[in-house]
Amino acid sequence: MKTYKDIQYTLTRSKRKTASIYIERDGQVSVLVPKRLSNRQVEELLEAKRKWIYKNLAEWHDLNTTRVRREYVNGEGFLYLGRTYRLRVVAEQGVPLLLKDGYFCLRSDVAAKNKADAAFRAFFRDKGHKKIGERVAHYEGRMGVQSNGIRIIDLKNRWASCTPEGSLNFHWKCMMSPTTILDYIVVHELAHLVFANHTKAFWNEVDKVMPNYQERKEWLRVNGAGMDL
Repeated sequence: MKTYKDIQYTLTRSKRKTASIYIERDGQVSVLVPKRLSNRQVEELLEAKRKWIYKNLAEWHDLNTTRVRREYVNGEGFLYLGRTYRLRVVAEQGVPLLLKDGYFCLRSDVAAKNKADAAFRAFFRDKGHKKIGERVAHYEGRMGVQSNGIRIIDLKNRWASCTPEGSLNFHWKCMMSPTTILDYIVVHELAHLVFANHTKAFWNEVDKVMPNYQERKEWLRVNGAGMDL
């Protein structure tokens, strides 16, 4: 973590041609720049974007004040593909967590927070491999691209990422979003197979298959904080 005046940020240098600043999903300021940029030029960029950074950090804090803190007790609601399912803590069950008869059924011996967190993460990863795999295959055909495989992992501060080798990574929390939003995340990453950076050409590529992508992008920005355990 680096600091410029009162701005804390992470810095990534790469072969990219342009510089970008992002407010990540966890509120972290990420700065991505070409390798040739000096530290002084990075600081000049931060100074030029200071008001934008303040504004977007303030919006992030406002959105995250309403973050839901869920407890593993009967009746608590948990998200899956955009719907809320109530929790039932059960005495006996073959696996730690099941979605059954409209309820998340959690075995009582894993109801402690750390074990329950692990059970939900495993559930979302397992379901994500099939669901996200299907959506990736669907949009690969429509966009004329081919990824190099997918992984469902904990990405910390991003919903998804595309590696230089063409592999796609998705946060397991993506499985909490409605399918329309999940599709936006998938299309966004597939577009990175064509354009590495968020240029006008990149967004045009997204627009080709998803003309209302801006609505979905805004939904994710506003509601993303609630997609958590």
